[in-house]
Amino acid sequence: MSTNDRTNEGTNDSANDRAASRVAIVTGASRGIGAAIAQRLARDGFTVVINYAGSAREAEALAGQIEQEGGRAITAQADVSDSAAVRRMFDAAETAFGGVDVLVNNAGIMRLATLADSDDALFDSQVAINLKGTFNTLREASRRLRNGGRIINLSSSVVGLYQPTYGIYAATKAGVEAMTHVLTKELRGRNITVNTVAPGPTATALFLDGKPEEVIERLARLAPLERLGQPEDIANAVAFLAGPDGAWINGQTLRANGGVI
Repeated sequence: MSTNDRTNEGTNDSANDRAASRVAIVTGASRGIGAAIAQRLARDGFTVVINYAGSAREAEALAGQIEQEGGRAITAQADVSDSAAVRRMFDAAETAFGGVDVLVNNAGIMRLATLADSDDALFDSQVAINLKGTFNTLREASRRLRNGGRIINLSSSVVGLYQPTYGIYAATKAGVEAMTHVLTKELRGRNITVNTVAPGPTATALFLDGKPEEVIERLARLAPLERLGQPEDIANAVAFLAGPDGAWINGQTLRANGGVI
C-alpha cells in the first residue's frame, strides 16, 4: 500500500473530523464506476482506500485529485481474487486509520460469450474476480468492520434481464446478491447494513469496449429515461447507502438502471 497524505490547507476542522472518523475501502476504484464512488465518498467526508489490481498510475492520480479537492485518500494494490492480498489490504487500512467502516465491492470483469462458446478460462476468470473476490472481501469485512458499518456490493441488472452471452457474468452477480442477503442475517446485532447496487447499462470502458455504436445506441434507449447511466449515477446510489439516510436499508438490491428492469 502506498499512502498519499498530502495535507490540503484550508480544509475546515469538521471535514477533517469526518475524514478521520469514517474509512471506506472501494475495490476496483482506479477508474470507471469505482473511481466515481471513491470521489463521491471522499466529498462526503470519508477517508477512501482506493484499491486497484494493476494500474498504480491511475490510482495515484485519483488519490491526488481527491486530496486537491480537500479529501483524504490512499491507494492499496490487491488482486481481490487473492485472499492473502485482501487480508493485507485490510491490515494496512487498520494500521493507517485504526479500522474500516465501509466496504464497497466494485471490482469486477465482464467477458461475454454464449455458454456453448465459453471456455474454462472465461468461466474461471469471472468467478475468481466477481464471485470469489467478493467473498474474500466480505469474509474480511465480516470479521473486521467496525460496528455500525456499511457493506455495499455491486451486482448488475443483467441478473434480471437474462440476455444471451451474459450467462456466466450474470451467474457471478446473482451469487453476489445471494451472499448479500445471507450476510445481512449473519451480522445481526452489529448494526452493519449489507446491500447491493445493480447498475444497468453504464457508460464505462467495461461496458463500451468492443460494442458497435449501433448496439450502444440501442442499449441507451432501453431505459424509459433514454440514456446510458453515468458512473456518477451509480456513485450517488452507493453514497446514499453508505450515508446516514441509508441506515434503515438492509438486505436490499437497488437496481440503479433508469428503469430498464
